[in-house]
Amino acid sequence: MRIDVVTIFPDFFSVLDVSLLGRARQSGLVDARVHDLRAFTHDRHRTVDDTPYGGGAGMVMKPEPWGEAFDAVLGTDASAQTPATVVFPSPAGERFTQAIAHELAEAPHLVFACGRYEGIDSRVAEHVATRATVRELSLGDYVLNGGEVAVVAMLEAITRLVPGMVGNPESIVEESHADGLLEYPIYTKPATWRGLDVPDVLRSGDHGKVAAWRREQAIERTRRVRPDLLEG
Repeated sequence: MRIDVVTIFPDFFSVLDVSLLGRARQSGLVDARVHDLRAFTHDRHRTVDDTPYGGGAGMVMKPEPWGEAFDAVLGTDASAQTPATVVFPSPAGERFTQAIAHELAEAPHLVFACGRYEGIDSRVAEHVATRATVRELSLGDYVLNGGEVAVVAMLEAITRLVPGMVGNPESIVEESHADGLLEYPIYTKPATWRGLDVPDVLRSGDHGKVAAWRREQAIERTRRVRPDLLEG
């Protein structure tokens, strides 16, 4: 999988060199590259923003540097490139879910555009849509200072689903949202800790009872914490 990230804060993505994703980059499983948007400006101040048409507070990211950045990342001849999916993190976008993470984990080329200020000139996404698949995605119903935090979270969720990324594939099957439910409570040794005991069923050795208990607990936790997930 190839991943390109365009941002005005490339140092933010030093986190790509640590943990599982860092090892995946070193092994060649994931080819992740970070691009400084300011490298595609041509004035001495390296300007990437301007005032919004129609008035209003804040600044809007200019289309010119973004256009050149996408030319470099996608290539000017889209037919000669690997089909790409471009993600624009936005509080106005579709909510990012585990199902979407699975979809994007199958894409050969992902590009993430980290907006700042009031966002990116809307013509940029419109133009990119003529050359690639565009997804506007939101982590939730809140606003961040920029897209960088959202992109790191999405990258964690997506890349861990790439085959070979996680040592034990079963660990990404039995977890929250994998089957539409929150994960059941988990325990490890010792069996008793500060007066609290591990449920007897988990020490029974009866795999059928353990599976039934976990399913029951997952449903109950989902009903209590995220009842909206059970509506479907």
